[in-house]
Amino acid sequence: MEEIDRRIVTLLASDGRMSFTDLAKETGLSVSAVHQRVRRLEKRGVVRGYAALLDHDEIGLPLTAFVSIKPIDPAAADDAPDRLAHLSAIEACHSVAGDESYILKVRVASPSALEELLSQIRVAANVSTRTTVVLSTPYEHRPPDLTAAENRPEKE
Repeated sequence: MEEIDRRIVTLLASDGRMSFTDLAKETGLSVSAVHQRVRRLEKRGVVRGYAALLDHDEIGLPLTAFVSIKPIDPAAADDAPDRLAHLSAIEACHSVAGDESYILKVRVASPSALEELLSQIRVAANVSTRTTVVLSTPYEHRPPDLTAAENRPEKE
């Protein structure tokens, strides 16, 4: 990826609503050149979309937890993500190496709601759970440091 594209991606990661005019000012390109580059980055899948960042306390979901899951029957099909997709309280599902198979990031309204969700997870996916409740989040949604990717060879 070219350096100017890295700069555009970094700017958009910091502010997904940044206008093409502001992107042009920050990069030294024309508005039309920035527009073309952003569209090309979207088409390549580098920029996959734009989303609003929510204040979860304000919308009634103040409790965040990470739930590690492990199948009760190791010989069973590895289909937990499909079995859990209907549970909207699960914000993210990550396949991981280690004792557990997946780590889920969940957001709920209360400890009792978390207890209910854990029960739903166990039943739906036939898994055991280990839960870590988040006390505070000093930072989240940080833009990536693309300088680390500078020396990586380009995909063909």
